[in-house]
Amino acid sequence: MVRYRGPRLKIIKKFGDLPGLTRKVVVKKQNTQEKENSEQKKPKGSAYKIRLNEKQKLRYNYGVTESQLLRYVKEARRKKGLTGFLLMQLLEMRLDNIIFRLGLAPTIPAARQFVNHGHVLINKKKVNIPSFQCRPNDVISFPTKIKTNALIKANLSQGENLNNNLSNSHLEFDQNSLTGKVKDLVKRKDLIFKINDMLVIEYYSRLA
Repeated sequence: MVRYRGPRLKIIKKFGDLPGLTRKVVVKKQNTQEKENSEQKKPKGSAYKIRLNEKQKLRYNYGVTESQLLRYVKEARRKKGLTGFLLMQLLEMRLDNIIFRLGLAPTIPAARQFVNHGHVLINKKKVNIPSFQCRPNDVISFPTKIKTNALIKANLSQGENLNNNLSNSHLEFDQNSLTGKVKDLVKRKDLIFKINDMLVIEYYSRLA
């Protein structure tokens, strides 16, 4: 299955807010009575559908393909610890997500494009692979190009209010030198995308 490139508003109307996919928010105009009536009419989904929806939320938010997500699930299973959280950790430590979390791009798709265009250096070496797994003590810097610096400063300015509310204790960024650092692996408390990750693991377990 390929990466989704369709209307993002359509996706968040179906699955709710996906901070990595878009900053757009669906404005609900229903009054309380209409909302109660619609909830009463809405049929409950099957257990399979609930797991499928959680899996789709994860895929759309992080912008990964079905085959990529399956590989991450298999890798998480090989590690010691809670498989659901380990899956989230693998997704969170992707380079495109780190760029997004640092406020250097408004969304993960924008961060992916930023990385693809060769704007990122990891430990002074150019990395243009969005799925690159960042590790503790990795230093993130950028080529000394006027266009690159202007783009970074513009994104930082636009995302200032948003990223002030994010918990990024595993990351740090110096706006003066435009240099970031991965201090540690992401912790559960620092996840901004709330999801029942074990339902995703259960979804793939039933397909095995």
